[in-house]
Amino acid sequence: MKILYVASRWDYGEPERGLSFEHLNFYDCLEHLGHELNYFDYVALTQELGLERMNQRLLQTARELKPHLLFACVQGLDVQPSVFQSISEGGVTQTFHWFCDDHFRFEKFSQHLSPAFNWVATTASCALPKYRRIGYDHVIKTQWACNHFLYRRLGLPLKYDVSFVGRVFRDRPALIERLRGAGLNVMVRGHGWPEGRATQEEMIRIFNQSRINLNLSAPAKHVNWFKRLLGREQPPHQIKGRNFEVPGCGGFLLTDHADNLEEYYAPGKEIVLFENFKDLVDKVHYYLGHETERTAIAEAGYQRTLREHTYELRFKQIFQRLGFPET
Repeated sequence: MKILYVASRWDYGEPERGLSFEHLNFYDCLEHLGHELNYFDYVALTQELGLERMNQRLLQTARELKPHLLFACVQGLDVQPSVFQSISEGGVTQTFHWFCDDHFRFEKFSQHLSPAFNWVATTASCALPKYRRIGYDHVIKTQWACNHFLYRRLGLPLKYDVSFVGRVFRDRPALIERLRGAGLNVMVRGHGWPEGRATQEEMIRIFNQSRINLNLSAPAKHVNWFKRLLGREQPPHQIKGRNFEVPGCGGFLLTDHADNLEEYYAPGKEIVLFENFKDLVDKVHYYLGHETERTAIAEAGYQRTLREHTYELRFKQIFQRLGFPET
């Protein structure tokens, strides 16, 4: 297909932070699948042209290019809904938006932008009745996945007992220090940690070289990890890309519960879940001491990921719903 791809190339629009999640997963996979992609980096163009001219440029580009599909993943209302609405109603281009944070941004963001698109996707089960309430019925429930063109097994020797890759916020530093205080050797990387942000290549190597990869699922702005892992709080939480990326690298994943995660992996067989801080520590010790069992779970998670949870499969299912069965 000829696709007009509307998203930010850089993480949070900042080149110094590296390529964005959307670029590394959505764009990279679509490119590997052989689609004709036309990049519209709305953040960079806003910085260059200003909001009004960026919006005019998008409308002009769509009219001149006449793509089969406009694939969008924007994080705010910089692109005017009326621009997307005009393209959607033009009769030439199908429009589609992937919403990332409907667990907590539906009311402030998604419900205002979604009516401008022919179709949208959400990863949040809790958002489905909300879309129904606003009268929007072209919503596809999908999920994050693994871009298997990028995330892969490297056959490297194990180097770390426990690793965590993710940015610093709220109580994560206290949690990591508490784990280290319990005698666990935890390696951390990410924006805000003293060790610094891992490059994409470094992160994939970490997933490959860790005996246990730790994942924390809850959204940054809502979670108090210290209280939650002591069993005092149950904040909203969502499945993350990490839930698929780690197994997609052949890594062993130890994660907290998240929205219908059990529908994607079998706990105790393909991934391992922890309930609270004591359970987390106990399971780290257990699986560090049971290599055969740990390796078998990692292998099962890897095979499940390649079989069912790649973006190639997600996109094929979505495009069929959009009326592009040949993709």
